[in-house]
Amino acid sequence: MASPPPPDTIERVLADEHATARAAAALARIARPGDVLALEGPLGAGKTAFARGFIAACVAADGVPAEEVPSPTFTLVQTYPFARFTVWHFDLFRLERAEDALELGLDEAFADGVSLVEWPARLGALLPARRLVVALAFAASPDVRRLTLVAADGWSARLAEAFGHDRA
Repeated sequence: MASPPPPDTIERVLADEHATARAAAALARIARPGDVLALEGPLGAGKTAFARGFIAACVAADGVPAEEVPSPTFTLVQTYPFARFTVWHFDLFRLERAEDALELGLDEAFADGVSLVEWPARLGALLPARRLVVALAFAASPDVRRLTLVAADGWSARLAEAFGHDRA
């Protein structure tokens, strides 16, 4: 039996935090209930900035007053209800066991919401295979980041819509 084709990959250089927010907004426009965005990268690479940009785009789409988007480092999860879906922003850096994430509403988030998951590897086998990996890495200068999107099934056409048909 032939192995499945490799997932689609898109790479972009993000010049600054505004470019990160624009990339996040492009993904917010194509997000659907049940989507999981696995935000990967080292400390300080821009995972929370990406999440803030995503949530800000949802706020703008709903036409509601902007709200503060704190990092859920200590609460582990913050939720943001919008007309299209609820965004669940998880920061699992302090998670000790993957099973502990179930107490945070993980099942509900993965079923009905859009989940932004910082430190997704901490979920182990609980992380769905159908996800979009959003990897952020440091680049040439302090403000520049490299964005790599790795799409599983269900994401390819939407990524083409959001970022064009060119791939890395």
